[in-house]
Amino acid sequence: MRAFLAAIVAAVSLVGAYPPLGWGWLVVPALGIFLWALTETPTRRRACGVGFVFGLVFFGLLFPWIGELGVIALIPLVLSQAAYPALYGLLVRSVGIGGGVRWWAVAVGAWAGMEFLRVRFPVGGFGWGLAGYPMGEYAATRVGARWIGTSGWSVVLIGVAAALVVLLRNRHGRAARTLAAGSVAAAVLLVAVGAVVDPTTPGPEIRVAIVQGSTPCPGEHCENERFRTYQQHLALTRTLAPGSVDLVVWPEGSTGGINADPVLNREVGEAIAAEARRIGAAFLVGGDRVVSDTEWVNANVVFDRTGRIVGEYRKRHPVPFGEYVPARPLFGWVRELAAVPRDMIRGTHPLVFDVGFGPFGSVISFESSFARYPRDTVRAGARLLVVATSQVSYPYSSASDQLIGITRMRAAELGVDVVHSAVTGRSTFITDGGVVGRRTGLATSEVVVGTVRLSERGPTLYVRWGDWVQVGAMAMAVVAAGVRRRDAQSRGPVSR
Repeated sequence: MRAFLAAIVAAVSLVGAYPPLGWGWLVVPALGIFLWALTETPTRRRACGVGFVFGLVFFGLLFPWIGELGVIALIPLVLSQAAYPALYGLLVRSVGIGGGVRWWAVAVGAWAGMEFLRVRFPVGGFGWGLAGYPMGEYAATRVGARWIGTSGWSVVLIGVAAALVVLLRNRHGRAARTLAAGSVAAAVLLVAVGAVVDPTTPGPEIRVAIVQGSTPCPGEHCENERFRTYQQHLALTRTLAPGSVDLVVWPEGSTGGINADPVLNREVGEAIAAEARRIGAAFLVGGDRVVSDTEWVNANVVFDRTGRIVGEYRKRHPVPFGEYVPARPLFGWVRELAAVPRDMIRGTHPLVFDVGFGPFGSVISFESSFARYPRDTVRAGARLLVVATSQVSYPYSSASDQLIGITRMRAAELGVDVVHSAVTGRSTFITDGGVVGRRTGLATSEVVVGTVRLSERGPTLYVRWGDWVQVGAMAMAVVAAGVRRRDAQSRGPVSR
């Protein structure tokens, strides 16, 4: 029971590293306690159970707001995510009880592999709760993200935690002391270099207005909700003075539906175009559009300063069971899925727009929690990133602050400023160093005007090389496990 209790303590502590508390320093002790709990288990089956309990508590407390969509949404997600630390516990316990360098290598590499798989499987993966995200709370660690990314910070943190566990179990071993000293020194060096490097990038200034119009019925659904949401955004936009900004951003879901889409509804499109001409600014407008009885698109439509639609970016990563239903015929018995009658058509590639002030790109809500989508947008030439989100399903929860915690690491690792725009969640501006500006309130109607810069530096190391630290850690674990297996075979069977 001691191991299970330790896993619960570790999970609760790790939740505290993320918003709303944001105590990022808790990551290493929390991971250390979890690893220690695995070393206290007598069997692999018990280690698997300890990992599963850790996952249940951690994920259950990290995003309980998903329960606002119903228990049918929360329970399968928590169970599927908890399966990962369960498998992790099984793998780590299979190579021993924390006795040396090989165990450390497997513990670190298996964690890297777990996060690598978790953001890809099942049904496209889930990006919440990566160990590296809390490093967005500190300026020095945000700088380090430019070189190793969020995934690299996960490796560094689990590496320090695993090394400390090895040291505790082998206090008098020279190898244990060397491993612990080396792991801590590497982390300290990374932080120290980040503390002296200037994270800001000089570049042309762009004046941007985020229009957070909210909805007429936050947290609920009401009659003609989408059209009234569009009207609220339009009314706020009309308070902007001509020439005051270069870009106006309306968030995901600010238009669309049956009668408020700027592409299908001529009057809606002309009203937005008139504001673009009046203000003399480009517009990025989020919305969804019904294509057929079975399909729809989620897109950011871009207007230039003359009011002409120059293109649209279509969301590439839909929310499973929210924006589409995987293997729909298998889930016909789930009544709640009647609220998802159509499947979203995925976009196929990133888009970069240049409407006079420089190239910028966008991602939409859920897909910003996966580094691969913002990263390939920057690789395509974007020097500014817009994150458009909605949050209408859980407007009064910690979901918005958690997403901002994610996008601030996107800004840091990609080296670009981010415009984070929401309908009912919080909206803000984030510098390329991950500094978050003033945040709007939850479910409020506000216009926020700020200045961002177009990045003039070349691509960061993370943009160029991606998850190179994570991949290296996984390779290290494979080699360590292979060496252990070879040594075990060379010793042959042990007699009674």
